[in-house]
Amino acid sequence: MATFLYKLGRLAFRRRRYVALVWVALLALAGFGAASASTSTSSSFSIPGTEAQKAFDLMEQRFPDAAADGATARVVFKAPDRQKMTDPANKAEVRTLIADLKSGSDQIASVADPYTGNAVSKNGTTAYVSVSYKVNSMELTDATRDSLEKVGDEAKDSGLTVEIGGDALQVMPETGATEIIGVAIAAVVLVITFGSLIAAGLPLLTALIGVGIGVSTITALANVLDLGSTTSTLAMMIGLAVGIDYALFIVSRFRAELAEGREREEAAGRAVGTAGSAVVFAGLTVVIALVGLAVVNIPMLSKMGFAAAGTVAIAVLIALTLVPALLGFAGKRVHGRRARKAAERPSAGEPKPNMGTRWARFVLRRPVWVLLAGVIGLGAVAVPAASLEMGLPDDGSQPTSTTQRRAYDLLSDGFGPGFNGPLLVVVDTAGSSDGKAAAKRVSDEIGHNPHVAAVTPAAFNKAGDTAMITVVPKDRPSSAETEDVVHEIRDAGLRVKSDTGAEVLVTGATAMNIDFSQKMNDALLPYLALVVGLAFLLLMVVFRSLLVPLKAALGFLLSVVAALGAVVAVFQWGWLGSLLGVEQTGPIMSMMPIFMVGVVFGLAMDYEVFLVTRMREAYVHGEKPGDAIVTGFRHGARVVTAAAVIMMAVFAGFIGSSESMIKMIGFALAIAVFFDAFVVRMAIVPAVLALLGKRAWWLPRWLDRALPNVDVEGEGLRKELGATPGAAGDGEGGSGGERELTRV
Repeated sequence: MATFLYKLGRLAFRRRRYVALVWVALLALAGFGAASASTSTSSSFSIPGTEAQKAFDLMEQRFPDAAADGATARVVFKAPDRQKMTDPANKAEVRTLIADLKSGSDQIASVADPYTGNAVSKNGTTAYVSVSYKVNSMELTDATRDSLEKVGDEAKDSGLTVEIGGDALQVMPETGATEIIGVAIAAVVLVITFGSLIAAGLPLLTALIGVGIGVSTITALANVLDLGSTTSTLAMMIGLAVGIDYALFIVSRFRAELAEGREREEAAGRAVGTAGSAVVFAGLTVVIALVGLAVVNIPMLSKMGFAAAGTVAIAVLIALTLVPALLGFAGKRVHGRRARKAAERPSAGEPKPNMGTRWARFVLRRPVWVLLAGVIGLGAVAVPAASLEMGLPDDGSQPTSTTQRRAYDLLSDGFGPGFNGPLLVVVDTAGSSDGKAAAKRVSDEIGHNPHVAAVTPAAFNKAGDTAMITVVPKDRPSSAETEDVVHEIRDAGLRVKSDTGAEVLVTGATAMNIDFSQKMNDALLPYLALVVGLAFLLLMVVFRSLLVPLKAALGFLLSVVAALGAVVAVFQWGWLGSLLGVEQTGPIMSMMPIFMVGVVFGLAMDYEVFLVTRMREAYVHGEKPGDAIVTGFRHGARVVTAAAVIMMAVFAGFIGSSESMIKMIGFALAIAVFFDAFVVRMAIVPAVLALLGKRAWWLPRWLDRALPNVDVEGEGLRKELGATPGAAGDGEGGSGGERELTRV
């Protein structure tokens, strides 16, 4: 591996103009594809294998005119004090609004009159108009949305309180200016780390090129592959972070090789051969974690994982080819002016130990105390994770400043908490001898449930083989009581099917949320087993050890549970929520924990690979275990610290997004990187390695012979270059190729 990448790095350096041209051409091609592609719509949401999805599919088949996937809106009215919505003036105002809505857009399928559709509250103070559209929310035109908001504003002039709920007002998520701030912070960190604008600009430039290619490709294929807007945002988030980090490690190693006196082409080859090997395996762990999301069998989640994995793969290829090519253009300017002047002065003896060296020596003196402090600290932060509640967001989770949330509250006050989360019961009577009797029995059994507020009569389709029953629970949609109602209806449905042959299925947004959360819970352990197992095997090949990969996996689990605890504390409990723009607390999004596990695992293994390969390299080259730890920190701590700060800045930049899932994932990834990089990798890892000593690098002989030798630490490359001095040069002097890698 190291030898191949060494040759690739030198080739990219020599043919830098062609390499740069190829990547620019790919960026232009992807950009052209994105610009010429039709506007992306929302990704279709489905949960294969669940009862709610089965019922939804049956509705689309048996009720084709119902537009089950069409957008909906509820225009909610509240009468002024001492008035009712049934007063003639208010009634006339509502019917004027209905007429304006019908004439305002040809995308409207139907508008229901509240006075003929039983949509006025018992006390008469609240009423609502239901609006159904022919297309989904992302396909609604701006003119349609403007018309909906305009008629609502006009109705307010009469003194009525008017709010609008539903997904018709849903728009593409907006990203905040904090994303730009995140990139700016990354630039500042790079400048401080390298002391050179050229060296700092290279990782940013290559990361932006990689993200540009990845996101443009996703945009170009969005409609073909049914990719939603969230997919490209997450790909951008992860691609930026890993792209900067991977280039950072290559550039840092290149500068170290130059400092050893090697020629530029030789330095590029060795940088790609050593640090590039770590980049390849770090990238593989991220790709495994993201692609592994497919095991959950949620199409939307799988597509997000594949798209982000593709962007990571592009970042790896750019680090191995474009970065050494651009280093060829940069020349010696990759070092800052101060560093170049210092290199020209004669050496003044042994250099002063850097912060990484001092920290490693401290940990070696107090490994038990450092280990206990790290584990107990993360354990304390993880405590809130025991109170984790999962669900999918609805209008009730919106900030109180939005019209959607105010409409939600008006409906809850006027019609009861469960009105915002009605259940839809579908009765397939095709296998029943008396379908109407079976549907009536279902309605009667549901009506006897003490937690059900209302049950509508069964409405049959034209063929008469399927009925729909709307059930309004007494409790709020996300409550445990409503979840019990769903399970009780399904249990009753089993009895009905046994007696009559009619199949009873429960769907609706609330039932979908329940099934989705259950599917996420069921998939978490298999997903962890798959991803951690594959990565364990990969790390065992990289480090030639059993205990180092095991320690890496356990450290990851500790950091991810602590991150989950922090997410619960902020987004569910509301701690420090105002500082992060969290206006409304609520359940944690069902897909967030498993997605966070996948992404954080891949990123955690990045730091493990980058830091520990330096230690492994020193140990293979003859250093004692304790000295190898110090060597790893001397050369890797500064760069890993910079990489972690950059990742945190990039992820934290997405906290400013208007999309609640993006905001939550941005915070989760930022805090998880902090815990993993600075607590687990910088404290717990060296403490454990110090306690294990030589046992950390133990591997049974039979397993050592069975595993392929990928030579991440560059031992084979060192021997080859040492044996062929002339091959190491680049035509300008070959003495640099004879130096040992251990000096870097």
